[in-house]
Amino acid sequence: MPTPRTLPGPCHLCGSVSGIRTGGTWECATCGWRYGDVPDDDLPRPRIDVVYYLRYDRRVKIGTSMRPRQRLASIRHDELLAFERGDRTVERRRHLEFAEAREGGEWFTLTAPLRAHIAGLSSGGSPWELYARWLSEALRP
Repeated sequence: MPTPRTLPGPCHLCGSVSGIRTGGTWECATCGWRYGDVPDDDLPRPRIDVVYYLRYDRRVKIGTSMRPRQRLASIRHDELLAFERGDRTVERRRHLEFAEAREGGEWFTLTAPLRAHIAGLSSGGSPWELYARWLSEALRP
């Protein structure tokens, strides 16, 4: 795989400046968007549902959103731990999977199994890099 280098300018989709040149084309190393292409702001963005994992002290909120930037801005938290692609079905599955650690509502104690699950999700990159990649994939023709 080619080594990422600096793009001629920031990616129009995610803002990253790291890119990979293949042939005569640059692609963003973060999201895979072809450099120079501009997303059409007149078209609605594709719906990307995510299950998010937010840490606040020693607790984790497992929730879902189709607008994660807006949603996370409204929730008090210390750190965004991970995103998982999925909707309410995946969220419910995670709530059942970690039910023993539930403190109330969507909040869970950060146990070793929950920490391991989050670590597995984080191996693909930062949550926002993953989200940018999913958005890029959804926008490609």
